[in-house]
Amino acid sequence: METANSTQEAGTSFADIFSLEGKLALVTGGGSGIGLHIASCLVQAGAKVAITGRREPVLQEAVALLGSRASYFVNDITDLKTIPDLIQVIETTLGPIDILVNNAGINMKKFALEVTDEDFDRIVQTNLHAVFSITRECGKRMVERKKGSVLMITSMAALYGIDRVVAYTASKSAVGGMVKALATEFSPHNVRINAIAPGFIETPMMLTAMNGDPSRRDKAMDRTPMGIWGKPDDIGWAAVFLSSEAAKFITGVSLPVDGGNSIGF
Repeated sequence: METANSTQEAGTSFADIFSLEGKLALVTGGGSGIGLHIASCLVQAGAKVAITGRREPVLQEAVALLGSRASYFVNDITDLKTIPDLIQVIETTLGPIDILVNNAGINMKKFALEVTDEDFDRIVQTNLHAVFSITRECGKRMVERKKGSVLMITSMAALYGIDRVVAYTASKSAVGGMVKALATEFSPHNVRINAIAPGFIETPMMLTAMNGDPSRRDKAMDRTPMGIWGKPDDIGWAAVFLSSEAAKFITGVSLPVDGGNSIGF
């Protein structure tokens, strides 16, 4: 049986077990919002980070903030045919990808009866098809190298019903299922698949939306036991933990980072 000191006896320090030093992380949609905060936390944990997105000026500003450990690649992940080349270019330029964070995603607030097939397809293409495609391409390489960590971003909408986000809910619920399926296939090759399910996180976009819909804002806060909004870094540090050796026996889970919202009444 392992003792309390067994990790230290093996030569691994507390700092080392959470460190991402020597790792390369790819964060899609990492130029702004929660993605930027995830990238920042990964950098602070010692990783090199590649961020992707469609808007080069936004990516340039993000890399200036993130520092010398960060690089950017302009890419539209909904253009699935470009993804294999994207991964090839990143690995040729920076080295093997150790961590993939599937952060890029879009939402749409509309009553279900008003959602067109085109609306639905657009959300699912970004939040589901693109996520699978880039995970597959990185997964091929990770499985061959026998190491890697893939993180998905799901949502409270995948855990309970929220009105006016049917396409988003469908896509994020599917991602949660994909985590479990991929974990059964990838984990025997030492490639872990996990997800973070953010609660209500305080970003300018979220605050604008909530302040424009006071009844929804109050409902969200009332069912959050901690009684506060989360901060973007709360998601970033959860990503660091799940990507680190401290989580080496964790796979196939969707971790709510939500102040208790998913279990609140």
